[in-house]
Amino acid sequence: MSEFAGTAYYYDQYRPGIPQDVAELLLAKANARAPATTLLDLGTGTGQVIRALHQHFAHIIAVDPDAEMLGLASEKLRTEVSRQTRLEFFNGRAEDFVPPNGWTASLVTICRAFHWMDQQRVLQRLADFVPTTGLVAVFGDSSFWEATSEWKEATREVIKSFLGEQRRAGSGVFSHHDRPYDEIMRESPFSNVVEFSIPVHRTWDITSIIGYLYSTSFAARPLFGGRAAEFEQALKNTLADYSEGDTFEEDNTFVIRLGRNE
Repeated sequence: MSEFAGTAYYYDQYRPGIPQDVAELLLAKANARAPATTLLDLGTGTGQVIRALHQHFAHIIAVDPDAEMLGLASEKLRTEVSRQTRLEFFNGRAEDFVPPNGWTASLVTICRAFHWMDQQRVLQRLADFVPTTGLVAVFGDSSFWEATSEWKEATREVIKSFLGEQRRAGSGVFSHHDRPYDEIMRESPFSNVVEFSIPVHRTWDITSIIGYLYSTSFAARPLFGGRAAEFEQALKNTLADYSEGDTFEEDNTFVIRLGRNE
């Protein structure tokens, strides 16, 4: 199975979208040097970045290796995006994407997906069709696995009790790089890098927590096999100790790294 097999529905329904403050920062920085008219979204998933930004672009290309995710993005975005905006979808890896002849990207967005890519290869390829006025944005917030609160830590322990101590990535084990993204970008053609942090606050309940977990590669519903109902009940029992009213508060941060080729 792929890392995100069986997650598209949950990703669309339960993954938090792109905060307005993040969208506004991206647009302001993308338009700082020249009007941004073309958007390339790598690792688009179910289209959350495009959903937040589409009104500002004339031509958008969405890229994702998961056909189910991309199909859902296409189905929904084609009803949401103005017909005046050209919208295209590419089912494949970011490393393999080839733009239309002569096409350039004003803004490239990689949200919650850079860790799945051959990062240097992607950045090198982008240099062929992102002009010096263009911008590459690598950004995202922390997943529940990083356990920044007691209830998230308890959630992670329940997952481990069902799926093992190592973080899963679909049928495999997650292997994360140990270098900061800004350092990786500075060694690429997009070496002029600035970083921003935007705090976000969210409120969850047990239904949205389970839905979010099923949207991830480390707790996708298929990983539990016939034990999904057992997992859900175990999580409900555990989290009952952390909330009296089925309300779970989360403080998170979107970290945004912006790189230019100049």
